[in-house]
Amino acid sequence: MAPEHSFPGKIRAKPLMAISFPDPVAVDHYENFPVASILLPRRLRRPVALIYRFARESDDFADEGDAPDDERLERLAGFSRELRRVERGEPPVIPWFSELAAVIREHDLPLDAFHDLLSAFAQDVTVKRYARYADVLDYCRRSADPIGRLLLVLYGAATPKNLEYSSAICSSLQLINFWQDVAIDWRKNRVYFPQDDMRRYGIGEAQIAAGDSGGRWCEFMAFQVDRTRALLDSGRPLGRILKGRIGLEMRMIIAGGARILDKIAAVDGDVFRRRPVLTKPDWALMLARSLF
Repeated sequence: MAPEHSFPGKIRAKPLMAISFPDPVAVDHYENFPVASILLPRRLRRPVALIYRFARESDDFADEGDAPDDERLERLAGFSRELRRVERGEPPVIPWFSELAAVIREHDLPLDAFHDLLSAFAQDVTVKRYARYADVLDYCRRSADPIGRLLLVLYGAATPKNLEYSSAICSSLQLINFWQDVAIDWRKNRVYFPQDDMRRYGIGEAQIAAGDSGGRWCEFMAFQVDRTRALLDSGRPLGRILKGRIGLEMRMIIAGGARILDKIAAVDGDVFRRRPVLTKPDWALMLARSLF
């Protein structure tokens, strides 16, 4: 377990699947997926790793390298075509999709969850700003919530109420990543803050570009942190509903998200100079809070 990493991520470790938060750079990271850890039942480790590989590779299409936008979108479309082959019972063209197809069939995983992920990643290529909070949440619904849905199906726990809790957790973790990675996203010409919130607090893009935490930035970030914390807290019951190691995993994930929010608040929202990360003492605190 890496002692110092970000929590969680827009597949910079995908929300709800990012408990040890690796910073993967090679194909091996698909096999080293954090949820496929000692906390996850052995029978689910390979299915979860394959879900992660799908999410990781497709997100890389949108985020990594210097490919032009049309090439990025075509790569995502290629994954979409593979999903349609799976749906029709046809053999995939991409070799590892055969194993994913078998997992989808065995566990009756919803294909629309995979399509939602592709939709969100394609949106990252074409949409760089969000007018309202509802627009950001819609993105989270497709970029993060499908992971929780897929995992709950694997766990045999995809009740309507559990899915509601899961969506609150996943969306809040995605938001936490946005607030943590303001500068990183700016370098990709992305601003995930709702534009109406920015106007309300007098925050301009020039301030983000300059890494300037002056003016009403502290107040602005406190508002984002408080709203996100409320969303995360609304999903907390899931950590107690899920039993055994899976429940502990969930409580650790929730505790990690809450810890990052604490750290953002502690630096008055200045994530430009003091980007929050989880350290060994944080892990000890998270574990204690998750166990007791």
